[in-house]
Amino acid sequence: MVALAGCATDGDATSAGATSERGQASYYHDRYQGQRTASGEPYDAQALTAAHRRLPFDTRVRVTNLDNGRQVTVRINDRGPFTEGRVIDLSRRAAERLGMIKAGTAPVRVTPLR
Repeated sequence: MVALAGCATDGDATSAGATSERGQASYYHDRYQGQRTASGEPYDAQALTAAHRRLPFDTRVRVTNLDNGRQVTVRINDRGPFTEGRVIDLSRRAAERLGMIKAGTAPVRVTPLR
């Protein structure tokens, strides 16, 4: 999988009692299609999934692109990213929905959902 990292918490409380994080999102390269994620399931570029360093597997989070306001809900199924300043690594489909494919990264807010 992709090795990326970094984390910043902005302190925004969510209805679930967790806090949201702000930082950069990136997305998986197509070459990872079918490779096993940390949860054991294969990476699927067309699924709405993501990697996060510490949220439990199967946690759903809302990711908001702070540049354009687009949002997507994804399920955590992998660990990472491990690059400073990055808070989440998205599937290609999730990145497309956020409008960040061309840039490769985007400033985001990640909010855990119940």
